[in-house]
Amino acid sequence: ANPTPTPTPTPAAAPPAAVRPKRVSHRGRTAGAKVSSNQQEGKVEEFEPFMLLPRGPPPLKEFLDIWDVDVLKRPQDINKQAHHTHLYSSDFLIVRRAQEFQIKITFDRPYKPAEDKFAVEFVIGPSPQYSKGTYIPVFPTEERQSVWRGRIVETSDNVITMGITTSPECIVGKYMIYVSVVTPYGIRRTRREPKSDIYILFNPWSPADPVFLDDEEEREECIMNELGIIYHGTYDDVSERAWNYGQFEFGVLDACLFIMDKADMPLSNRGDVIKVTRVASAMLNSRDDDGVLVGNWSGDYTYGVPPTSWTGSVEILLDYAGSRGTPVCYAQCWVYAAVFNTFLRCLGIPGRVVTNFFSAHDNDGNLKMDIILDENGKLDRNRTKDSIWNYHCWNECFMARSDLPPGFGGWQVVDATPQETSDGMFRCGPASVAAVKHGQICYPFDAPFVFAEVNSDVIFYRRQKDGTLEAVKVNQTHVGRMVLTKAVLHDGRRDITDHYKFPEGSPEERRVLEKAEEFGCQREKASVPQSDVEVEIPNLDVRVGDNFDVTLQFKNNSDQRRSADVYITGTVVYYTGVPSAEVLFKTPKVKLEPLQSKDEKVLVRVEDYMHKLVEQANIHFIATGKIKETGQIITAMKVITMHNPKLIVKVTGSPRVSEEMYVSVEFTNPFKFSLENVDLRMEGPGIMPFKRKQYSIIAPGTSITWIETFSPRRAGSTKLIASLDCAALRQVYGETELTIQQ
Repeated sequence: ANPTPTPTPTPAAAPPAAVRPKRVSHRGRTAGAKVSSNQQEGKVEEFEPFMLLPRGPPPLKEFLDIWDVDVLKRPQDINKQAHHTHLYSSDFLIVRRAQEFQIKITFDRPYKPAEDKFAVEFVIGPSPQYSKGTYIPVFPTEERQSVWRGRIVETSDNVITMGITTSPECIVGKYMIYVSVVTPYGIRRTRREPKSDIYILFNPWSPADPVFLDDEEEREECIMNELGIIYHGTYDDVSERAWNYGQFEFGVLDACLFIMDKADMPLSNRGDVIKVTRVASAMLNSRDDDGVLVGNWSGDYTYGVPPTSWTGSVEILLDYAGSRGTPVCYAQCWVYAAVFNTFLRCLGIPGRVVTNFFSAHDNDGNLKMDIILDENGKLDRNRTKDSIWNYHCWNECFMARSDLPPGFGGWQVVDATPQETSDGMFRCGPASVAAVKHGQICYPFDAPFVFAEVNSDVIFYRRQKDGTLEAVKVNQTHVGRMVLTKAVLHDGRRDITDHYKFPEGSPEERRVLEKAEEFGCQREKASVPQSDVEVEIPNLDVRVGDNFDVTLQFKNNSDQRRSADVYITGTVVYYTGVPSAEVLFKTPKVKLEPLQSKDEKVLVRVEDYMHKLVEQANIHFIATGKIKETGQIITAMKVITMHNPKLIVKVTGSPRVSEEMYVSVEFTNPFKFSLENVDLRMEGPGIMPFKRKQYSIIAPGTSITWIETFSPRRAGSTKLIASLDCAALRQVYGETELTIQQ
């Protein structure tokens, strides 16, 4: 399941629909079909008689009649303001559960509480049932109450204002609304009126809801913020890029509900945040269920959009929903995490994107990443199978875990990147971050896998001639070196490594690893003697297209001379740690006087690496060697990330709502070769929909300027985000911040 650089099948290679096995019906096994669509509507009768009426219903003039139902759905009305849903670009009422909202009902005469009986009915799905939570009547009087509560807030002539409070466990989705009046002959209802449909979401503002987050600033960041920062690169050279989550954009909420329909998820499960996030972690990748995104780590993106080219989630989700579920090409881990984050925030689940630097993809869950050397200390690439991703992005969502003991609620890891299967599908989580930190990896879901991602040891083995392996060096601090997420309400970064593990070498860390071993994780127990010679590779700041020197820093801690045959390899790697092409192999001989420190420089020339680089421009250097006098092995590893040129984004015009403004994107080709088939993208939440432009060629040293007009739709501070992508140069970004006045 480890993504490797092999060509992905083209969409044409998918089996034709006629060959696919037909879905077998449940007839004969269950009384009715599974109710798993929020799109389908059940038929609700306008008149439901209590008895046989051979000539139809009699005249009902003396009974209450409904003239109008107003769900108060405008952004400035009380409902959207009180429920923090005023930013959604939607013509419908959107409210959060476990919190009162109001509707106005106009009757044909003043309402008489003693005589008139009416109810507001909420219906979801094709076969509404009270017992399944898909049909809920709400009554205005204290004597008659159902699972949702109702009360009369205000009466004025023929108009009453009714307050309705949904239950904290109710189904999340789109409901139809009817007002029904009881007469002696039957129930008379309002006609089906699609414009008065209501969306009900999770509510992190309500203590009764399992997603309740008791921190106003954290809620503002993890629910209401449409702009994200995704961290990538390496732990000592962190790069960042902006992303438009766009959870409030037109059509995104319907797309998120469609994902659950496509997953065939029963409506009755959609009030359970644990089940919703687990289903979504499977549905955001297309591996087993025609989910949202197709993963591709091959470097060949002919049949879709390169993962590095996307600037936001909106286009992806609208494409998927608009095609009724055709997977969108292509994604890598940060695209999965960013789109998953949009899904979480859109439905009202607090969510954030997290980056783990040096993330172990440990196929066998034994907490060991094995690097095999030959008996002279040279790297054996054919036998080294485990991979360490330079970084890996996943999501955290906030919820109470009623299925776990107290103390394991709060932030949970969910991961849509298809790495390993869980219960037969490519998904991961929700796994409690607190359980991972304390080694309690027996709790669902997928905690052992997440634990290995942040806690594995890197072990160098020397392979003897007879095939046996001897551990020669153990690095316990390389994996899970740093875990980052965006800071609350500003663009800084927040280091949350201590949420996942105790400090390296502390007594608590040792106890946690012992606890994990009780649940089946195995570690390398061999004690490896410390070598008296150390080698390190310091970090470098290198731009793509430059020659540069890699420095090996040796230090002899003994009071005797030491000499070593050193092997240094430089390999272009995908960010997943999978090697692509070797660009450097040198074998310097190093002699060290007693207690001497010495630098050895190795030149890497642009012509050696330039045409072998894959996206994200990473070169992984591994230095290994054998000390002649002692036979001990020395090792050092360093990933150097090349820095790409940037886009310059500038805005001109009056920054006011509905006023026309201009944005320009500028780029100069700094290389000695042409860039061909260049794809430029740009968008900004609340101010500019996604736009795209293509250039067939940008010659060496020449510049391009792309100018677009836009009119901001709403006030507030936001960003314009742009990306440039072509086969020879990936991951080129630019952004600018602007504040729009009302």
